[in-house]
Amino acid sequence: MKAQQTSQWPVPVSIAPDTLTEIQSELARDWAQVCEKAQQGQLECPKDRRFSGEAWAASQPALLAAHSYLLSARTMFRMVDAASVPDAVRSRLRFSVMQWVEAMSPTNFLASNPEALGLFLQTQGESLQAGMRNLLSDLQKGRLSQTDESGFRLGENLAASQGAVVFENRLMQVIQYAPSTPSVHARPLLMVPPCINKFYILDLQPGNSLVEYAVSQGLTVFMISWRNPLPNEDGGIDACTWEDYLEEGVLTAVKVAGAISGQKQINALGFCVGGTMLASALALAKARGESPVAALTLLTTMLDFCDTGVLDVFVDELHAQWRERQLGAGGLMSARELNTTFSFLRPSELVWNYVADNYLKGRQPAPFDILYWNADSTNLPGPFFTWYFRNTYLENRLKDPGGVSVGGVPIDLGAIDVPCYLYGSREDHIVPWRSAYLSGRALGAPVRFVLGASGHIAGVVNPPSRNKRSYQVAGGESVDMSQEPDNWLERTDTIAGSWWPDLARWLKTHSGPMRKARTRLGSTRYPVIEDAPGRYVRVRAT
Repeated sequence: MKAQQTSQWPVPVSIAPDTLTEIQSELARDWAQVCEKAQQGQLECPKDRRFSGEAWAASQPALLAAHSYLLSARTMFRMVDAASVPDAVRSRLRFSVMQWVEAMSPTNFLASNPEALGLFLQTQGESLQAGMRNLLSDLQKGRLSQTDESGFRLGENLAASQGAVVFENRLMQVIQYAPSTPSVHARPLLMVPPCINKFYILDLQPGNSLVEYAVSQGLTVFMISWRNPLPNEDGGIDACTWEDYLEEGVLTAVKVAGAISGQKQINALGFCVGGTMLASALALAKARGESPVAALTLLTTMLDFCDTGVLDVFVDELHAQWRERQLGAGGLMSARELNTTFSFLRPSELVWNYVADNYLKGRQPAPFDILYWNADSTNLPGPFFTWYFRNTYLENRLKDPGGVSVGGVPIDLGAIDVPCYLYGSREDHIVPWRSAYLSGRALGAPVRFVLGASGHIAGVVNPPSRNKRSYQVAGGESVDMSQEPDNWLERTDTIAGSWWPDLARWLKTHSGPMRKARTRLGSTRYPVIEDAPGRYVRVRAT
């Protein structure tokens, strides 16, 4: 079990005198060098993309401010690293200092940003006026705009794969996608996205859609579209639990896909929290003597929460108790709070970059499908969230046999004995790739582990047509999970391009024989309700 963290404030913070003297001496030496270069007019742009533009290079005062800022930031982080405090406190200190440092960047203020000042003079103030209009618009929306949202339409250029909703209940809809090949594999694939976001991260613009690609490979694809619960909504959805999401969500969707396709077993793919839910649901089914899935795919999924990355700064017993008092009996964990939290995990890229461009320079952000999806987040039922937070992030019980019970039934992920394909992203800050790897040890099955380049989202959404990035695999179909992650990494081969063809090849070996594709969607028992992408995905959080 993961050691429970408790609040460790206030904690006396001290730095060894000799270490503090060394940090002060280094600061004084480096500052003297910066001042000397500034007096000689020889300051160069620092190696930081924020200060790499021509306007910075042309202004020695602006470069002095940039170098001073970066030197101060480096010194503050050195002091945090040198502080004599517990590791958990150090992580929180580093996170807090990062927030302050990123907020105080010279790029975030008109007077110290030569690019914004230059545009102000060049446009005779119109750039700042446009920035104020952008700010007012964002205040009305209640969130920072990261992309131009005007050109995206669900069902037209996002979530546009042809299909139909064939089932719905209070928690989700099930979408079946139309075949695009004359014949398809007999065993279908059900995709389980995270309920913290909309499903169409797996079905973005044409050419950038995992759904579209899977269908093109002769797979019959089903998708869960989670309902976005709203405040004061009928049906008691704000009181739904982890058990409800497994029973009424994942396992019900598995039954629907199996019944429509006429298969006793289907294949299933889970992404992020969707993967955690999927594995939990299959363990629950196993505890009942059922095996509804033949092959399991988990993308950037944690089953072992031993290392939760930067999110660990939010995890302690007092936080868990506060959330349980606030939401444990019902209510919603708001999409706005969740979205803000994830944005401030990388404030330079996801917050202050847009403050400078949108408000100080008066620019409109470029259209980007992933960032449109990122802004379209969902609320979560409080009881679901609090159970998940305590049993995974705080106590790490899910990986232990019988560590958690669902509906009074102890579950064991080790009972999942079907072939598993695990994917991690090397630069993932939400699901560190080593945690994704170690999660394979919780499963009682042969595991193929693939490590892709880039981060949590961009690493997953990497279609072959773009011919971008790379991925790493070790020899053979399965991994010796007794190896430590870094030992596995040393033995891998790097393959250029998308990892999607590797997944498609693996899935096809577990998808049964080919048969003529049926053009009719749904079945007599599960008739078509409406065209994809359905109603649920169109509901925006309020």
